[in-house]
Amino acid sequence: MASVLEAWWSDFMRLTLPEHKKWVFEATVPIRWGDMDAMGHVNNTVYFRYMEIARLDWLTSLSLGAAPQGQGPVVVNAFCNFHQELRHPGNVAVRMFVANAGRSSFDTYYELRRSDDLATVYASGGAKTVWIDYALRKGAPLPDSLRRLIAD
Repeated sequence: MASVLEAWWSDFMRLTLPEHKKWVFEATVPIRWGDMDAMGHVNNTVYFRYMEIARLDWLTSLSLGAAPQGQGPVVVNAFCNFHQELRHPGNVAVRMFVANAGRSSFDTYYELRRSDDLATVYASGGAKTVWIDYALRKGAPLPDSLRRLIAD
């Protein structure tokens, strides 16, 4: 039975990171004791938090963080592939990549590795990010500086 499930998973559920993507940022995030679940490893939802921290730190470093009275990013979908368990204690090195700048959106991709084991990808994932006007609740054109950065 396991082989049938493994085949189904690898054929239909695994979302892969594209070959063409641009590395833009790396964040180091501590694994907190509270990140673990009853099984003794980092809870699956926390991996998305690690990706979020990298994304927001990157945008803040570009002076493009969320501005509730103006414009900023919203994630419209996200995925994560869990390759290895993460456990406390340690730090996660989150490498962030971007691709596919559109009029108001771009794709982000992530590789999560332990800082003490950079050769192993513990998780990989991505998110479609849309730039919106928060007051109008509608898509807005990406800032030129962001579009240039993603396109280069």
